[in-house]
Amino acid sequence: MNHPILTDQHAVGLGGVAIGTAFEKISDEQAQNILETAWNEGIRYYDTSPWYGLTKSERRFGDFLQHKNRTDFFFSTKVGRLFTEVPQNEVPPTMWKAPLNYDFRHDYSEDAVKRSIEESLKRTSLGYIDIVYVHDLSEDQVGDRYPYFLEQAKKGAFKTLSKLRDEGIIKAWGMGVNKIEPILDCIEYADPDICLSATQYSILEHEDAVDRLLPAVKKANVKLVSGAGYNSGFIAGRDRYNYKDVIPKEMAEKRLKLIEIAKEFNVDIVHAALQFVLAADEFVSIIPGASTSSQVIDNVKGWKNNIPVEFWTRLKDEKIIYEKAQVPSH
Repeated sequence: MNHPILTDQHAVGLGGVAIGTAFEKISDEQAQNILETAWNEGIRYYDTSPWYGLTKSERRFGDFLQHKNRTDFFFSTKVGRLFTEVPQNEVPPTMWKAPLNYDFRHDYSEDAVKRSIEESLKRTSLGYIDIVYVHDLSEDQVGDRYPYFLEQAKKGAFKTLSKLRDEGIIKAWGMGVNKIEPILDCIEYADPDICLSATQYSILEHEDAVDRLLPAVKKANVKLVSGAGYNSGFIAGRDRYNYKDVIPKEMAEKRLKLIEIAKEFNVDIVHAALQFVLAADEFVSIIPGASTSSQVIDNVKGWKNNIPVEFWTRLKDEKIIYEKAQVPSH
């Protein structure tokens, strides 16, 4: 796909993990307030997944967005799991604090992908989906079943989504994963347009992505969207790293160093983290989640805030940022 899928207007979007109750039991009312704030702040790219809150996040996004003019925003969701309603006592343990009563299974076949998209359209009451990501087809999620599911996706999800795109039913598709390898595999076997790379590229951790992921997507003319660009809140001071409670010692040290330098230049490290991701040519958007309306406002502010060039030079000198990584040039 040569024309841009997401434009500058979509550089900062809203991700749906927090609204799916990943970190706290956000109520429907709070969720609607967050979405309304995002809309009023000019955010026009919304990303969610049926996985978030076991279909809860998707429904919440739909409740809000179905009242907007459909051509005014971009909406992405994901395929790869199918959901079945179950009694409350049979809901499997997951990361969600207040999920709906569903069980799920991974399935990347053609039938599953078509069914998943149909169910997402029903849950959201939106007329169409712009971007579909193949979700969590990655060793950190499916373990040693990765080769099996990759084969299933090669015959199923990848071909089906390319066909839906070519028929104009969706605008674009790609992987939505927390690892580099699945994106590289997908590029090798299929023709994705845009991939959601979560936890792989942040101001604190990006060397591997700079060396392996960015050159590969550039060559394949595939764009990237950044998920968990703040390492799931760690950069903002949360006690977790990439959705886990264990914080790597070197990352804790790196963050302290980053805070120290940021103070010297009077820079907010969350704003720096956001601008760092968007400085890479391959990233067209970053989609931080939000548990409060003020976080949304701060993300938009962080996108527009001026950060001195000397700050970035210093971070490279201090080896906080990898020498080969792109940084903002103004």
